[in-house]
Amino acid sequence: MRVGFIINPIAGMGGRVGLKGTDGVLDEALRRGAKPVAAERAREFLDRLGDEGCQIEFMTCSGGMGADILGGLKFNVVYESSGKTTSDDTRGACRRFIESEVGLVIFCGGDGTARDVYSVVGNKLPVLGIPAGVKMHSAVFGVNPAAAADLACEFVMGHAGLRDCEVIDVDEEAYRNNELKTRIYGIMRTPYKPELIQAGKVELQSQDDDESKFSIAVFASEFMSDGSAYVIGAGSTTKAIAERLGVEKTLLGVDVIKDGKVILKDASEKGLLDLLEHEQRVKIIVSPIGAQGFVFGRGTQQISPQVIRKVGAKNVIYVATPAKLNGIPHLLVDSGDMELDRELAGYRSVVMGYRMSQRKDVKAFQ
Repeated sequence: MRVGFIINPIAGMGGRVGLKGTDGVLDEALRRGAKPVAAERAREFLDRLGDEGCQIEFMTCSGGMGADILGGLKFNVVYESSGKTTSDDTRGACRRFIESEVGLVIFCGGDGTARDVYSVVGNKLPVLGIPAGVKMHSAVFGVNPAAAADLACEFVMGHAGLRDCEVIDVDEEAYRNNELKTRIYGIMRTPYKPELIQAGKVELQSQDDDESKFSIAVFASEFMSDGSAYVIGAGSTTKAIAERLGVEKTLLGVDVIKDGKVILKDASEKGLLDLLEHEQRVKIIVSPIGAQGFVFGRGTQQISPQVIRKVGAKNVIYVATPAKLNGIPHLLVDSGDMELDRELAGYRSVVMGYRMSQRKDVKAFQ
């Protein structure tokens, strides 16, 4: 099968440096020391695809948008990308894919890339995303690059059907100002197997949910008095913990709280690593994202594999309301380090109320 293959080279660069995205802030991300991540995620996808023995002829772009990492594979460059790639290149490449009569478009990026692909492809062709962005609320992405490769191969061999999946993106400017505004931009047809594709972003909120967040926060305020520094991930449940402590939490960022005070606000990966050099006892508190269930790898890339390893997997505390836990089959990890994902996997205790917890399976697709 002919497959269109495109990489957004700047996707995900804003994550670890605390920018919550890269759209419109690439120069600032570079100033903060951001490194490319999309090419490595694409390589993971291609390595897995090769292991599966899947026969594909790639139609792709020049340079870092595809050709640079396809050496040794069967491919044709059908679009010449500009030196400094933009969304116009993504859209231009998709037009060439349609002209080349590909049977599937595979892109490596985040929600912004998904929007660009959708603006040209719509429902004309099946589309599959390799997750590499900071925020990935759309349901067109594989759980991780390996899962995306397995799903692509299943589809090419005729073993996977198609499902209509939402393309969702957030207002990044509002996102950086601690406000979450999401919008559905359209529907694309995506190869589907439930264990390989991520769910769309769903907000779960009720009066009972608010009461559960409060009881979780009361319990957390007690165990957080042990003198440890707590790295607090994004989300409304973790925000409730900060409110109980009387401090302001970055809703969509990562903060560090110690002895009831914020000692690092809206942290980057570097800020966290610097803090770990002089803090003796550190723990991490994270909550799953909506119906997706990701606790690492979506939205909080600042808590990187290096940060998690220094803190220790045993010092990760999971919190979630009963409504959220009942809405997801398991928790998911996609840290970018498959060995670490294996360490994090298994049944873990999730705080769901005051001195209440539930065992939930943390899964890492391998």
